[in-house]
Amino acid sequence: MTASDGVRLYVEESGPRDGAVTLVFVHGFCMTADAWTFQRRGLGDLGRTLCYDQRAHGRSGPSEAEHCTIAQLADDLRRVLDDRVPTGQVVLIGHSMGGMTILGLAEAHPELFGERIIAVGLLSTSAGELPRLAFGLPAAVGAAARRVLPGMAVGMRHAPSLLERVRWKGSSLSRTLTRRLGFGAARVPEPVVDSLETMVANTPIPVVGAFLPTLLDHDRLAAAAALRDIPTLLLVGDADVMTPIEHSRILAEALPEAELAVEEGAGHAVILERPDAVNARLRDLVNRAVPEGILAGRWSAPPGSVRVG
Repeated sequence: MTASDGVRLYVEESGPRDGAVTLVFVHGFCMTADAWTFQRRGLGDLGRTLCYDQRAHGRSGPSEAEHCTIAQLADDLRRVLDDRVPTGQVVLIGHSMGGMTILGLAEAHPELFGERIIAVGLLSTSAGELPRLAFGLPAAVGAAARRVLPGMAVGMRHAPSLLERVRWKGSSLSRTLTRRLGFGAARVPEPVVDSLETMVANTPIPVVGAFLPTLLDHDRLAAAAALRDIPTLLLVGDADVMTPIEHSRILAEALPEAELAVEEGAGHAVILERPDAVNARLRDLVNRAVPEGILAGRWSAPPGSVRVG
């Protein structure tokens, strides 16, 4: 389908268009719709599923740098809903930048959250203050890194060749960074690491640089108010160094009725690292959003997870 500025967006759908409920998955930074493989496979019985590659990611078309913003991503999401889910109710599920996209939609169109969008899952996401992140580095090193990030973003857009060589897929540095920034301390199957590394490595460096400013400027805590009256899941791994647990706790304070679920030992790519636990939480979210119930069973806590709120 086509975004408002002409960028072509790659969309994958499964299930009848006239289904009562559609689960719409919105992936994160430097990922693609493929990140949702486990969720689409495990939750397909709940209803229709839809996911898409965000602009400039994966199989979607390139985007001008000035349109690589959370506001534009939110507009893309609105257009996806209008074009591909014209009827029925929607459960929005976003990971990382995908969750920020949902908050951007809530900021621009709060009226959609209620009868139309009946539940939201924000996984490993943040409402803002990303510049305060240390990315798992010592405090002094993290502070220095945050000071140079804006300049790095410009460099990534205009002089990417050296960085492309440094982060080449399959290199020891690429593998180490994927494990460190994507996953927790527990052993993760090699094919799962391969999947994340491929998605990250296939995201061009200029695209990374184009999106960094909007991620650093992201501040949409007030927009979360649109989610107060619908079932909301906030899920995060306590070993997440990209959007640490503090970010989900801030959202939980703004959404006192939301469920805050913490996966012990899991990292940022929790949807790949702990698919069974994530799917169980999302299944429960849909059950809570649809009073008459879609499934016969209710949620039971998988090993290694903690119900916080």
